[in-house]
Formats: sequence, C-alpha cells, structure tokens
Amino acid sequence: MPKFSIRSQERLNTCHPDLQLVFEEVVKVFDCSILCGHRDEQDQNQVFLEGKSQLKFPKSKHNTLPSMAVDVVPYPIDWKNKQRFYYFAGTVMGIAQHLYESGKITHLIRWGGDWDRDTKTDDQTFMDLPHFELIKA
Repeated sequence: MPKFSIRSQERLNTCHPDLQLVFEEVVKVFDCSILCGHRDEQDQNQVFLEGKSQLKFPKSKHNTLPSMAVDVVPYPIDWKNKQRFYYFAGTVMGIAQHLYESGKITHLIRWGGDWDRDTKTDDQTFMDLPHFELIKA
C-alpha cells in the first residue's frame, strides 16, 4: 500500500484536518505526492508571478494556517498525462464526497480542473490540475 514520503507528510500536516483525512484515504488507493500545503507570502507571490496561481498573498486558500488548499499530484508525476490527473481528481472527489456524507469531514472539496463543480473540464479559464481546496457545504 502506498504511503506519503516524509516531505509529503510534512506538507500535508500544514493543511486543515479535513484535507489531511481526505488525502490519508486517497493515498491508500492512489499513490500521490503533496507538492504544497501552506504558502507564505514569498512563495504565494512567486507562484503568482509564474502564472501558477491567479491570486497574490494573502488571497489564496494556501495562505491560511492551517491551509484550506493543497496541491497534490499522482505519483510518479507525468505532467503531460492530463487524463491521469482527471482520473486522480475523480478518485479524490469520490473519497471526499463519501467522507463528507458519512460526517467524517465538514467541508466539500473543489478541484482546480473544475472550479464551478459542474463535472465539465472544457469550460475552465484557468486549469490548476494539482489544486484541491475546501469549500463550505
């Protein structure tokens, strides 16, 4: 069974307990790496400048502590394999929905490949495939 590396676990530990629980369940069925949980001002503004975020500090959900957002990728990472990201996101969203419906987490999850949560990925203006964030139910 896959498990997080020490670095991934440290990054996940900066996140809200709901995100921690979701991804502790996800990694049991789909090997993945945590790229980022909490981001400080310097890191957030850098990803903004690189075009990897549309928000400057402190507007991102990554900027709270605990972080209300996490960037996670299927492992091993293949940035060109978009279908794998979609499949991974479906796994994450299914597990998160189950945990929410069973009362184990208190937030819903939004994925950066489907910001409006309509299950269509061809209507997005900004694709952030590794991004998952908590939203109010």
